[in-house]
Amino acid sequence: MKRILLITGPGGDAQGWGDLSVTKTLCDALNSNGKSAEIAFVNTMDDFIQAINTKSYDIAWSALYYISDKEDIIGLNVDDDAWLADIFDRKQIPYIGPSSLTMKQLINKTWTHRILHENNIAVPTYNQVDVGEKLPDVQFPSFVKPSCESRSVGISDESVVNTPAELEARVRHIHEIYEQPALIEDYLPGAEYTVLMIGNGKNQEFLPGVVTVKGGSYGKYPILKSDMRGVGITKIGIPETRAGEANQLCKTAVKALNCLDHVRVDMRLNANDQLKIIEVNGIPGLKPIKSWSPQMYTLYRGSANGPQADYQQLLHRIVESGLERYNLV
Repeated sequence: MKRILLITGPGGDAQGWGDLSVTKTLCDALNSNGKSAEIAFVNTMDDFIQAINTKSYDIAWSALYYISDKEDIIGLNVDDDAWLADIFDRKQIPYIGPSSLTMKQLINKTWTHRILHENNIAVPTYNQVDVGEKLPDVQFPSFVKPSCESRSVGISDESVVNTPAELEARVRHIHEIYEQPALIEDYLPGAEYTVLMIGNGKNQEFLPGVVTVKGGSYGKYPILKSDMRGVGITKIGIPETRAGEANQLCKTAVKALNCLDHVRVDMRLNANDQLKIIEVNGIPGLKPIKSWSPQMYTLYRGSANGPQADYQQLLHRIVESGLERYNLV
């Protein structure tokens, strides 16, 4: 029986697949079909080190990039010693998901954009502005968001800026509230697509989806805000067009970034109807039914037993992809 140690903590919802209740659901779903899962809730680095040193497991799966007491935002981590995947690597502990380097590249959207741009993969025009730096010349409308967040944290109608004064105010807001650089991008007004990547090598699979939003949920602009995610307002459908284009964009991105096991690539259409990657999520949400990964898995691999059974199958697929990489199957 393969044993999985699930790592989470106060930052599990902001950083990873969901809060402790989601982790318990995930744990229950894994405790079947020849697997045994256990949760380690870690508040401090000492808690984490004790858990990985004393518990019995074959592979770890973390909802955390690094230890944090912040429950609502990821924040800007400046302590390189705190990245959990680095510690897994040093201790030669098998773990599910991308490497520590890739995780750092994914959570820093500017870094992600730079790598993709250097590999001729479509991203919006972008600029990062740190505290005290001069604002760049940009075309309006532009879109301003925190450089190191996920789940649409820091995004509102005010994220779309149309004048230099609005740009300055929004950048200052990001600096003051989120204490991290601001990322300025072209505003992309078109439909949002997302592609789920599961597995590695010959077993790698890409499942494209298009995002739809419950009527009346948008504000002034058709953008996704944090209070719209994971609560049933957003739904994923099978794209009638651009599925192949979205899949190809995802394939080139995950190859350039060396993504493993389970990631999700989000993209939007710009004003010229061109698809651009806006984020690669290294720890996608895993709330049953409401998160996008389970929704997409059910769309393409749904069984007669219903979404809950599909959810369980998705989690086992992710774990097995990690076990296979370490020759633990």
